[in-house]
Amino acid sequence: MSRNIGRVAAIAVFLIAQATFAFAAEIKVYSTIGVQAALEELAPKFEKATGHKLTITWGTAALLVNRVQAGESADLYVLVKQSHDTLVKENKATARPDALFASSGMAMVVKKGAPKPDITTPEAFKQTLLKAKSIAYSNPASGGASGVYLAKLLERMGIAEEMKAKTKFPPPSGNAANLVVSGEAELAVQQEPEVMAVSGVDMVGPLPADLNNITLYTAGTGTGSQQKEAANALIKFLHTPEAAAVFKARGLTPAAAPKAS
Repeated sequence: MSRNIGRVAAIAVFLIAQATFAFAAEIKVYSTIGVQAALEELAPKFEKATGHKLTITWGTAALLVNRVQAGESADLYVLVKQSHDTLVKENKATARPDALFASSGMAMVVKKGAPKPDITTPEAFKQTLLKAKSIAYSNPASGGASGVYLAKLLERMGIAEEMKAKTKFPPPSGNAANLVVSGEAELAVQQEPEVMAVSGVDMVGPLPADLNNITLYTAGTGTGSQQKEAANALIKFLHTPEAAAVFKARGLTPAAAPKAS
């Protein structure tokens, strides 16, 4: 009798282990660096809760889209909205009602302990840029959303030519704030969660509301993914209160949960 009970118990343990193994998945993720700090903090929480494993490739959204268009693929794309929309139109990624999970604006930082300039108004922001010895931001040529926007903003403000000689660009997928830490640049402007993630800088603040640009972050599965169920679980996880708390701490604004249809 006891032998039979032991055998049944062993079989039960084996079946549970097999079921867990079968359910656990390795999810290949392509993610924009705009949410890197938040996602790096959330990844182990998600993995512990689900048993899934995340393998994440970081880059600017534009560079990641270029890689997908060149033939690469992932189970999940975490991108800025316009980049995600491009992949959806090309039938390389899927759209879903809860794709939008967070947003962020742009902000300026200086080296830790350095005086903080005034950027509270558009004119004050303009004068700060003109007085600065050097400024760092993402190279527009790499397609990073913040760099493209800031380059156009400088043109709109009529100071693009004056800024050229003192502009420093980080390497592709790099963080402009690192150039402030190294002393290569006096100021850095980039997505707020990105510059917040760098130690050795102080936050000056967000760009004036009239000049700021809000970036929307969305997630969608790859159309050819074999791990769509697991990838969709991660999208749902990005809407949990636990994820929202991390987003807020990392300079992101959590998106409101989609209304049930």
